[in-house]
Amino acid sequence: MSATVALVLSVFLACIVEAVEALTVVLAVGVTRGWRWSSYGVLAGVAALVVIVAALGPALTVIPLQVLRLVVGALLLVFGLQWLRKAILRASGRKALHDEAATFAAQTEAARAEEAPPAAGVDAYAFSLCFKAVLLEGLEVVFIVLTFGANAGRIPLAALGAVAAIVVVTAAGFLVRGPLSRVPENQLKFVVGVLLASFGMFWAGEGAGVVWPGADAALVALIAFTAVTATAYTVLLRARMPHIEASEQVQR
Repeated sequence: MSATVALVLSVFLACIVEAVEALTVVLAVGVTRGWRWSSYGVLAGVAALVVIVAALGPALTVIPLQVLRLVVGALLLVFGLQWLRKAILRASGRKALHDEAATFAAQTEAARAEEAPPAAGVDAYAFSLCFKAVLLEGLEVVFIVLTFGANAGRIPLAALGAVAAIVVVTAAGFLVRGPLSRVPENQLKFVVGVLLASFGMFWAGEGAGVVWPGADAALVALIAFTAVTATAYTVLLRARMPHIEASEQVQR
């Protein structure tokens, strides 16, 4: 696996996870409350993200590459290890699984419980909820794209991976008109956690002056090491720690 392929794959998979979570909220609100103000909320969220990208993108290009790799590598390592920790706990049965179908049902119920606005009025609930979902999940997408792209000097390539993920998830969601519960989100988070943590170690090391044996080929070894270590921890936790009750195995 080349560094370029690993970069695009990491961005694509990470953005799929974020897009699925945002889409679940938007679909639940849109189906329940109507699409007019839900769509306005989505568009406002996208507009806010565009402004953030326009402000942060050029700023990253003036930071010395060595410093950028050290700082962003450390951030990616922390971010990736957080995802990986949760994925290990879920895979070992120590933490409840994330279920988009349950989230969709909960959001739908909450939307129906809210008082409906007048026919010609503003649906502030639908607007604000969709805006928040798109903005919060979108900020993570922006972080992933800018950090990966700036470090590798391939922002357009990273952006292409993100756009592809968003298009795929959006198209699939509106085709089925429901949550993408068949997407193996918990497994995806495990894989993405491995990739983010590995890239973080690789770039932070380069920023600190480490000369990796084999240059970019060392990234493959880091990914393999992280995956094996995470799997070993999963097996160890599954064997030594009590599982949560079956009735608690699904988490919103």
